[in-house]
Amino acid sequence: MTAAQGEGTVLTVGGRDDELNQRLGDELEAFNDTATGTGDHGALSVRVTDGKGGLIGGLAGWTWGGLFEIELLWVRASSRGEGWGGKVLRAAEEEALRRGCDRVVLASYTFQAPEFYKRHGYIETGRTPGIPGGHADVTLYKALRPTVAA
Repeated sequence: MTAAQGEGTVLTVGGRDDELNQRLGDELEAFNDTATGTGDHGALSVRVTDGKGGLIGGLAGWTWGGLFEIELLWVRASSRGEGWGGKVLRAAEEEALRRGCDRVVLASYTFQAPEFYKRHGYIETGRTPGIPGGHADVTLYKALRPTVAA
């Protein structure tokens, strides 16, 4: 859908736009860096593969200004219960500490893994209802060093 908004100006609504996403990310990152005086961004990932190169699981996130955010953590169904989630999480936390991070944040739906994170020292800081099936989106936090207040 496209709607003209004045001479030469166009507002467009559509599906995923990778070019727009990249530009928005770049612009917000620059704004955030200016506002906070911090620009030490870094992607962080952990990957576990089996002997045949198949993906057992992994984690994706980022670090910035002493904060580590976990965006994705997944372990394949056939490998769950073998401790891979905890190993991946600990490896990521150790790397975040090495990078100077002192806290971690993440979100997990109630049907996913909030209890897993709580077993690993995370505390719930918020809950947004309205996820399909009567579920909620749970935000969690963990101090990687005892001096950081939750």
